[in-house]
Amino acid sequence: MEYTNISFSELDKQQYLQTFGRFPVTLERGEGSHVWDVEGNEYIDALAGIAVNVLGHNHPGLVKAIREQAGKLLHISNFYLSVPQAMLSKKLIALSGLDRVFFANSGAESVEGAVKIARKYAHSIGRGGEIISFEGSFHGRTLATIAMGKAKMQKGFEPIPSGFKMVPFNNPDAVKQATSNETAAIIIEPIQGEGGIKVADDAFLKELRNWCDEQNIVLIFDEIQCGIGRTGKMFAKDHVGVQPDIMTLAKALGGGVPVGAILSNEKVSSAIEFGDHGTTFGGNPLACAASLAVLEAIESENLIEEATKKGEWLYKEIGRLNIPNIKEIRGKGLMMGIEFDFETKPLVAIMLEKGVLANATADNVLRLVPALNIPMADLIRIVEVMSESLNEMKSNE
Repeated sequence: MEYTNISFSELDKQQYLQTFGRFPVTLERGEGSHVWDVEGNEYIDALAGIAVNVLGHNHPGLVKAIREQAGKLLHISNFYLSVPQAMLSKKLIALSGLDRVFFANSGAESVEGAVKIARKYAHSIGRGGEIISFEGSFHGRTLATIAMGKAKMQKGFEPIPSGFKMVPFNNPDAVKQATSNETAAIIIEPIQGEGGIKVADDAFLKELRNWCDEQNIVLIFDEIQCGIGRTGKMFAKDHVGVQPDIMTLAKALGGGVPVGAILSNEKVSSAIEFGDHGTTFGGNPLACAASLAVLEAIESENLIEEATKKGEWLYKEIGRLNIPNIKEIRGKGLMMGIEFDFETKPLVAIMLEKGVLANATADNVLRLVPALNIPMADLIRIVEVMSESLNEMKSNE
């Protein structure tokens, strides 16, 4: 077989379920914030696998941990204990301030598990099982998680599971009006990812916490995209000082190895009994060893501080360009959304041709979520390519 971008693209169209709308680029290897395709073309990665490769590609500490653990133990049943799982549990509890952890394999699995825990607790105190989510939210692509997301994601997959209600983002009055004795939990992304990098107001998150306390409702923070140092804090909740009852993690937690986590306080965790939930692969030794290496690198390399510093520079530098088509620059740390007055898919395509991987989300938002250790030279080049691409689009009008 000929190893070209086009040949692999054709193979993909013939064999893979056509659900991604992929670019005709076949990536083969990576180093730091750079990746190369099968034809040897080099790209700066400003997407990081959608906020996953938090340490970049081929990070020596992460690779070492994976290799060493693979030589010891890849998988065991959760009927038994493993050292990496125990150590990761201890680490995440210390970092989060929550009391219990359960490991899954993805973000969607983590959210599904969080909903189960919330409902079990709610039923134990005589409440219903309804979950309130927010417009613009994204919690996964399983049936239950699309029930908490956009209507267009649900089309064709009816009947959608019942027991879910959606209200406007950053609107405390709408939350209160939607609440009843049937409400089990409220789930929110402190910073919406797929929704266009929209940041929940500090006052709104605090009011949610107070409302949930008053009504004895479970508050769930989905930090799958905004957690693990991305925003300049270990968790986005730490910017506000609001503690949820349950928090979901995934994406950057494994640095590229699939792993998800549900963290919960003792109050809601106490409702779960033997056999209420489970997993075959969740919390396997390999994934947990990788996650420990990610957290160790974030701390030892001061990557939370790096995310803050680089995010501030990026925000100021893009603002300094005074691009008339930019409506707003949003986000925290290295989770940035640049809203334009046009659809951004063509912009992303031109940036790809010029050697930068970025992403269009929420129709008219350019999403930049690079590795936290991305060099400044690469950030400078990303801004240059964005500017060059915008100029090219303008000249082609």
